[in-house]
Amino acid sequence: MESSPACWAEYGKVLAREYSDPALMQACHRVSTDAFAAQHPGKPTPQSIQSVAIHLIGLHAVIERDMAHPQVRTLIVHAADHMRFEWLDPPPSRGRVTAADVARAGSNQEHVDTVMSWGRAVWDAWHPHHDRIRKWADDAWNSRPG
Repeated sequence: MESSPACWAEYGKVLAREYSDPALMQACHRVSTDAFAAQHPGKPTPQSIQSVAIHLIGLHAVIERDMAHPQVRTLIVHAADHMRFEWLDPPPSRGRVTAADVARAGSNQEHVDTVMSWGRAVWDAWHPHHDRIRKWADDAWNSRPG
């Protein structure tokens, strides 16, 4: 992931708040992590290729499939361990909501709502690749043992 120092600092505020509150970890930390990573895809190295794919699969699973976070974790761990991905050219804009918007949230509910808006904005920005990401998610889910 590549981000400016200012963006990384805002994300650090988001992480600090979520790690200090189990309710926020449960409610939205998965989406925070996936949104930040997908907004900062880096360059096409093997690590970045896998990271972007896994985080976009995570956003897809939560936003389109309404999967619970433990299920998403099972899905992405299996995908990371058993699949190969190709580079997805990042969209010019990766969503209008950012970590800075989340960092400014007041209440826990506002934090969760802003994180979910962030996740949807990032997911929507990657729309040229939705079919590929959905296929990766299907392949990962269908190839799980048992």
